[in-house]
Amino acid sequence: MDKLLFWVSVLTSLLEAIAQTNMTGKVFIFPEESNSAHVSVTTQLEKPLQNFTVCLRAYTDLSHGYSLFSYSIQTQSNEMVIFKSQIGEYNLIIGGDKVFFKVYENFPTPAHICASWESSSGIAEFWVNGKPLVRKGFRQGYSVGAHPKIVLGQKQHSYRGKFVKSQSFVGEIGDVYMWDSVLSPEEIWFAYQGIHIEPNILDWQALNYTMQGYVVTKPLKWS
Repeated sequence: MDKLLFWVSVLTSLLEAIAQTNMTGKVFIFPEESNSAHVSVTTQLEKPLQNFTVCLRAYTDLSHGYSLFSYSIQTQSNEMVIFKSQIGEYNLIIGGDKVFFKVYENFPTPAHICASWESSSGIAEFWVNGKPLVRKGFRQGYSVGAHPKIVLGQKQHSYRGKFVKSQSFVGEIGDVYMWDSVLSPEEIWFAYQGIHIEPNILDWQALNYTMQGYVVTKPLKWS
């Protein structure tokens, strides 16, 4: 029985490795509002996070609120969310609490977004197109839970689902990366320029994902 379990584990790991896709030069396109269409991204995150950075690129002409990145755990659907509430305002949610970041932006225009947070200080940083916004602080001493369900293009209202159509993303998402550390300003700039900073949670160049509903992949045509 032990040998059987061992080989099942090996086979599972091999299948997961095979399923990884290099998404360089590609994007996910979310063509229309939906209460179901999304991309589920798989990661083997076994320990709670004391720090993190998430970066991604997005292009949309939506003027109302929408979710870009939703990280839920069994006990908290809003464990970590990157949400744009309106033109010129982003929200970062951690453990159900929320802070706002204001940015001057031309609309519509592509955006490279990075959000980071440090548990020891509670300081949250938000960067748009390589430029830092005013730093905020919240959830000092908190740990972001492990074993997440990560979704692109929808905001989870329960672990593994319950989406709201009015919060869905319509547009294109690419270059999604996640680290278990706070990137330095130099590293954020490199990420904005498209220079690969080796991630250890999510890697766009080796992505394990599942598309559900009306989502398609196409070559990137903007930057």
